[in-house]
Amino acid sequence: MNILKPTESELEILQILWQNGPSSVRFVNEELAKQRDIGYTTTLKLMQIMFEKKLLSRTEEGRYHLYKAEIGEEATQINLLEKFVDATFRGSAMKLVMQALGNHDSSKEELEEIKKLIESKMQK
Repeated sequence: MNILKPTESELEILQILWQNGPSSVRFVNEELAKQRDIGYTTTLKLMQIMFEKKLLSRTEEGRYHLYKAEIGEEATQINLLEKFVDATFRGSAMKLVMQALGNHDSSKEELEEIKKLIESKMQK
């Protein structure tokens, strides 16, 4: 399946659906409104467009629709990260990691996880 690149607003909606499962427009709008000022009709229109783009599916539940993410969170993250690394770091994962580690205070636990990942990659 060719993974589409969701817009920033679409990604916000997808994150809510990934975290909470199938949800109504009203629920998604209430969650978005916790972060920024957004009207119900704007959320509805975005979700209708996402349905048309096949990013979401919907089922009728009485008087309203429940929307469900049709693209997976991990696959979307991988796709967006690959595009970001290609466009921003000329395809160099090392440059990305060096930049992230240099500009971010990582916890001891995070650094241990990174170390384990590097060790597993070196054994291949």
